[in-house]
Amino acid sequence: MVLSQDLSYNLKMFIDIIIPTYNRSRTIIRAIESVLGQTYKDYNLIIVDDGSTDDTKDIVKPYLEKKNIHYLFQKNKGVSAARNYGIEHSSSEWIAFLDSDDEWLSHKLEKQNQFHLLNPKINFIHSNENWIRNGMRVNAPKKFDKSNDRILERSLATCLISPSTVLMKRELGSQFNFFNEEMTICEDYDLWLKILLKEEVGFISDYLINKYGGHEDQLSTMYDAMDYWRVKSLINILNEKHTDDEVKRKLIEDEIEKKSSILLKGLQKHNQIQRYNELLSLLNGPK
Repeated sequence: MVLSQDLSYNLKMFIDIIIPTYNRSRTIIRAIESVLGQTYKDYNLIIVDDGSTDDTKDIVKPYLEKKNIHYLFQKNKGVSAARNYGIEHSSSEWIAFLDSDDEWLSHKLEKQNQFHLLNPKINFIHSNENWIRNGMRVNAPKKFDKSNDRILERSLATCLISPSTVLMKRELGSQFNFFNEEMTICEDYDLWLKILLKEEVGFISDYLINKYGGHEDQLSTMYDAMDYWRVKSLINILNEKHTDDEVKRKLIEDEIEKKSSILLKGLQKHNQIQRYNELLSLLNGPK
């Protein structure tokens, strides 16, 4: 597909990049430098410090001499609130996310801009990622295949789209009020599902980021029963009628039944009565 010079110019995107961080002074330099190393330069970088008590502010300060890098501080409210706070202070049509313990490869934004030029109606673009665990690259399990093959159906089981790969139109995220701040974890799972129910998403098979894991403060290692939050998300999605498609609703209902049956047994076994009753109440509510 050949684009005229005028069309290419009109479709070129300016991007606001949001990095939420909390006590990650040891990794945030890597994240920031990966943004500065991008071959694509039309961006602002907004760093949202979610109440860090380490030396994050001092680490970030030298970078603030650049006009396109900004630092915001808020009291600790969680990653959803931090991302949303950054979005509130952004103004560009396109928004990208980068977790402060991950890094972008140098051509990440360039590849996504090229994809946009060829697919101007796609409002959400993500990609493959390298998994780095304890300093070593490892192969991700097959269930984390990022491709668009049955992406909605497979995303119901677990979150397949990583925030650090995402580039999206602001107007798309605003339809769903971006990230649900009431969710302690799985807030990305929640938003991506709402988008997948309504929207065709773009996928780049290239590996455009390094996703680091295995460290103690990684959110997915700090909370048990992630499926509890996924079930809450799925029930809310049905209750809020994010889709009228009966086939999609049946997929969601089946996933709720599968996850909740296992969860209820586990919660009962470990005597987590409050959460058990909360889940029962949600399951017995209107859907």
